[in-house]
Amino acid sequence: MKILHVDTNHPLLINQLHTLGFENDEDYTSPKEAIEAKIQNYDGLIIRSRFSIDKQFLDAAKKLKFIGRVGAGLENIDGDVAQQKGIHLIAAPEGNRNAVGEHALGMLLSLFNKLNKADREVRSGQWLREANRGIELDGKTVGLIGYGNMGKAFAKKLRGFEVEVLCYDIRPKLGDDHARQVSLKEFQEKVDVVSLHTPQTPLTMGMVNTKFINAFSKPFWLINTARGKSVVTKDLVTALKSSKILGAGLDVLEYEKSSFEDLFTSEIPEAFQYLIKAENVLLTPHVAGWTVESKEKLAQTIVDKIKVKFNPMVK
Repeated sequence: MKILHVDTNHPLLINQLHTLGFENDEDYTSPKEAIEAKIQNYDGLIIRSRFSIDKQFLDAAKKLKFIGRVGAGLENIDGDVAQQKGIHLIAAPEGNRNAVGEHALGMLLSLFNKLNKADREVRSGQWLREANRGIELDGKTVGLIGYGNMGKAFAKKLRGFEVEVLCYDIRPKLGDDHARQVSLKEFQEKVDVVSLHTPQTPLTMGMVNTKFINAFSKPFWLINTARGKSVVTKDLVTALKSSKILGAGLDVLEYEKSSFEDLFTSEIPEAFQYLIKAENVLLTPHVAGWTVESKEKLAQTIVDKIKVKFNPMVK
């Protein structure tokens, strides 16, 4: 079986697949059109987010048996068409869930204790103690929207704090010892912190908008390590200005390219200009799941799943 790799990943991915008997070709630079022109020669495709896999591409992939995405989500692949064609889709949310959980916790604690603001001030010669008085996480109610791999990982990280953890998910019976699953109404009545852990779907696109924000009983803090397009940035800015949202930690942005490799290339939107200057906003470049360890775990997860389903050495 021949596999085409179109994104660089941890070396173990190719090395172990080779040991299992797969033939591996690499093409990290050709445009999508060139990849599409030769995809009919391959049984498998390994990608991160370099380009989207649409119906036209899948129609050209006459032999394709699987697509492995070295990441958590599959929104850059037309899943309906892939299913119709019997192409097995493989993702690796297990590989970076711990990294995402740690990043979300780090963002929350940094916001509560004004660490980035204080650091900048001290570096510029300012010693403003009262202006940097923080708040404590203990006693707060943390709400997780989406309780899959990422939500569960963050909930585990919160075990050392005296907090109540609630989760809301459209799937039933997901609550566990780390988070109590509640209705959206109860969620919006009780939480002090909202952390997003949802995939990008039609239901989650633009989910955090003015109507959604104003339904909360209390002002709250927002953490988003999921997908940027789940938050309407201009509505977030309005809520920050009114203190309905007390602060935001954003690892992902509405303005990201679909490859996640860059932001917009045109004029900076007004809403983003506000985020850049806001002292109660923490921004990182879609790196919550982007650790040294997760790079290896993601690759290993993909190998393990391919091995179970498609190992050519097992007859």
